[in-house]
Amino acid sequence: MEWQPEPESLRQLIQLFNSTQSVDNAVQQQNNQRLEELRRVPDFINYLLFVLIVMKDENSTVRAVAGLLLKNNVRQDFASIPPHVLEYVKRKSIDAIGDPDTLVRHTLGTVIATIVALGKIRSWPEILPRLMQLLDSSDYPVVEGSWDILRKICDECTRELEEPLDDGTLPLNVMLPRFLSFFSSESPTLREYAISTTTLFVRESSECMKPMMDTFVVELFKRANDDNSEVLKAVCKAVVALIETRPDMLMPELENVVNYMIHTSQNSDPDIAMEACEFWLSFCEQEEMVESLKPFLSQVIPTLMRGMVYSEEDLMILDNNDEDAVVPDSEQDIKPRHHRARTHEHHGAAAGGSSNSDDGSIHEDDEDDDDEYDSDDDDVYSEWNLRKCSAASLDVISTAFGDHILEFVLPVLKEELASDDWRVKEAGILALGAIAEGCMTGMQPHLPSLLPYLIQWFKHEKALVRSIACWSASRYGKWAIYESGPNMLAVYFEPLLAGLLETMMDKNKRVQEAACSAFATLEEEAGPYMVPYIQPVLDTLMRAFSLYQRKNLIILYDAVGTLAEAVGSELNQPQFIHMLMPNVIERWEDLPTDDHHMFPLSECLSAIALALGPSFAPYAQTAYERCVQIIGETLQICQQSHQDPTIETPDMDLVIVALDFISAIVQALGDNSQPLIAEHNGVVLQLIGMCMVFESVPEVRQSAFALLGDLAMHCFPLLLPQLDAIMQQLIPQIDRNFMHINVCNNATWSVGEIALQAGQEPMKNYVNPLLERLIPMLNNPNTPLTLAENAAITIGRMGVVCPAMVAPNLEVFAERWCMVLSSVKDNDEKSSAFQGMMTMIGTNPQGISKAFLYFCQAALNWQTPDSYLMNMFVQTFAGLKQLAGDEWEASMGMLDPQVRQLIKDRFNA
Repeated sequence: MEWQPEPESLRQLIQLFNSTQSVDNAVQQQNNQRLEELRRVPDFINYLLFVLIVMKDENSTVRAVAGLLLKNNVRQDFASIPPHVLEYVKRKSIDAIGDPDTLVRHTLGTVIATIVALGKIRSWPEILPRLMQLLDSSDYPVVEGSWDILRKICDECTRELEEPLDDGTLPLNVMLPRFLSFFSSESPTLREYAISTTTLFVRESSECMKPMMDTFVVELFKRANDDNSEVLKAVCKAVVALIETRPDMLMPELENVVNYMIHTSQNSDPDIAMEACEFWLSFCEQEEMVESLKPFLSQVIPTLMRGMVYSEEDLMILDNNDEDAVVPDSEQDIKPRHHRARTHEHHGAAAGGSSNSDDGSIHEDDEDDDDEYDSDDDDVYSEWNLRKCSAASLDVISTAFGDHILEFVLPVLKEELASDDWRVKEAGILALGAIAEGCMTGMQPHLPSLLPYLIQWFKHEKALVRSIACWSASRYGKWAIYESGPNMLAVYFEPLLAGLLETMMDKNKRVQEAACSAFATLEEEAGPYMVPYIQPVLDTLMRAFSLYQRKNLIILYDAVGTLAEAVGSELNQPQFIHMLMPNVIERWEDLPTDDHHMFPLSECLSAIALALGPSFAPYAQTAYERCVQIIGETLQICQQSHQDPTIETPDMDLVIVALDFISAIVQALGDNSQPLIAEHNGVVLQLIGMCMVFESVPEVRQSAFALLGDLAMHCFPLLLPQLDAIMQQLIPQIDRNFMHINVCNNATWSVGEIALQAGQEPMKNYVNPLLERLIPMLNNPNTPLTLAENAAITIGRMGVVCPAMVAPNLEVFAERWCMVLSSVKDNDEKSSAFQGMMTMIGTNPQGISKAFLYFCQAALNWQTPDSYLMNMFVQTFAGLKQLAGDEWEASMGMLDPQVRQLIKDRFNA
């Protein structure tokens, strides 16, 4: 007998579903608790399915709620659903595909697609043939429902659909021709489904799609002038997919395609225009064909510049000139913010690349530029739109073509900036900022007159103009600092700085945000040039603390931290410390641990600690103890949450930011941090040990190893008694497959710091296990550059302390070692690594013979070796020359004459 619901239970369930529409939080909590209890009822899924597909007289919203719960239960409990229950759901679902209610039909489609995705297509072999068969139905809801499921399955199982079924059939070979036939369907909805779904396989470069590409392109462009907006958007997305994956398919008709996209980029429907506008972004990413766009720039650029003007819809939401600075922010206004764990880098020319510490040791990754064009809009309207897409497209075109585009930009720009319509003027200011990076050289003659105008517009009556003027001006900050001419800081940089500082105190929150962000960009560019202005800058920043609401305080914390990074130890003046620290440290101490501000304010304080150095000592004890408490409590709650599912898993970013703050304190205090670390029997070392093996969040391990390296430099006596346990945890994290690159990177760097401090006897047991990992990592051409640099430095440092154990491997790694470190700027870490290399050469001179040319080049790439290192170079070349005897001249003869002369001049060889 087929399953039937118990009537009273069904009635109660319907009542529960109706109450889910309540806005009362207490009711919602009761509902959630009751639904969680019902999940444990064996046939609860059957009840949900019954409401969804059988109770057609019930409100469609109630049926959809049942369907969404069914989908969620299937997703959460799929592995534990009894097979007979799952078969029942599959059988009944297929029979209900053509429900006349669209909401119910689509909800059922989501359920079916979820079952297919979780169970794989092979476990439900009849579903695809059945859906394809139903496409021939004369009943529209059945066809549309089948299509809805197919497109969802294609989205969830794109790759799996290319795999043969048990009978050897490739599903896509059957599906794609049928999809293409729907490009000309009478139903616009089905046309859109067909185009969008087929485009998925174009994007994935599907093998099954390749033989059908000609048909796809022909059928696609038959819909180029479709009268349905959704179809037109799908066409534009398909053209973008083609330019990204199969540009060769567009080349024969490129002129027509480009003209079509120019026309469509001006569509009166901003959503269609935006999808078309994406074409220019993607086009410029195709290096081999970007030049093909050049003949069309005279049309493309004015089109993009017109697309930057705010639409009426934009202004309904954004045109707020209110003096709203005193209005508190709601929590919904504040985007979640995640702390970025720190990574040890040397990249190429700038070891570390940070002013945070003497050796550039640990610093945060650069922020992504993905939201470059979000900064000028309020967060309530932060989705991608035509304005932002047009600005981003102009930016990438300016980068691709440089000053060549100015002949098309400047006439439009001149007209827009002079316009009496503030919306047009604002779009011109946006365009001016968008071309800054790509056209800086060509814009330089215009900037002496343009920059003062931008600064003047900081006081425009419209808040949106003031905001965009701040952003655009900051894009030219580098010119005002470095390229405006000698002794011109007072003419351009100082007015820009003063203008931004004044605008940071604007009475409009959006303008505050734009000005503060622009100021942070400017001070980052200026670096040490900010030193003479610390006093007025701090005056403004401290006043802003009392004016800003919660959202803008986050940007303010970043601006304070960036100032500390820019001016470094110059911030370490009593008057500056007195202005800055009481405000910042008291806020941090009063902040609840789970407050959104904990991350940015901790990052801010870390930067300040590094700048103040030993002068941070009065604040170190309190900060350190709270960080230790945060780490301990968060790890404890995390353990409890694994054992008790009712306990919410804590945000592990708290641990990461606390570890990084302790790192900053250790770097700031140096060896004087040892008493702090030794407190409470060195409990922090136990916590770090737990963090080093915290598998579920790699960033926790990343920051733990960063801190371990700092402790090795400044607190090694405290590590020594636990060295064996530390190394047992550390060595496995040096992963030759670098699954977690930044974890591996920091672990590798910390080994080098430990080696230098430990010396030969404590390190000898770990050298061979480390080399088994480090040498293959170094020699692997696919190893990321930063990781290869750290591997090379650590091998060199082990050569300092255990040369007899490392030197026999010299022939295996010397060539790659020299190549990698040749491009690293001079610093103490590189120096210690070269000392190790030359000590190893002294131990095993034959080991360098095959890599001699690379060693010569690496030696010559040193710009300012200290006297000790220089003496080692001289002695090493002298030893090699003596060992080579009569063959020395032949070896030197292999070098370029200029290199040979430099070796003789610099190293007396």
